[in-house]
Amino acid sequence: MKLLKNGKSTSVNVENISPFGIWIFVEGKEYFLNYHNHPYFKDQTIKSIQNVKLLHGFHLYWPDLDVDLEMDNFENPEKYPLKSKY
Repeated sequence: MKLLKNGKSTSVNVENISPFGIWIFVEGKEYFLNYHNHPYFKDQTIKSIQNVKLLHGFHLYWPDLDVDLEMDNFENPEKYPLKSKY
């Protein structure tokens, strides 16, 4: 695990919210989270979806939704066959 130096900023932005899912931009990479695989985002407010934090450089957290996702879920989805039945 690589630790971040004090004062180094990490970035995560919700770029788009569509009828099919959300686009997020994390540390220079863009990811699409579709509602089929991530149903907990589907009927949420824009404000709650945009309130996302990147923790430890590899962990996304939406405090308003109580949703936690590791970046490895996006990079290697085949390692995570279980899907939410939200």
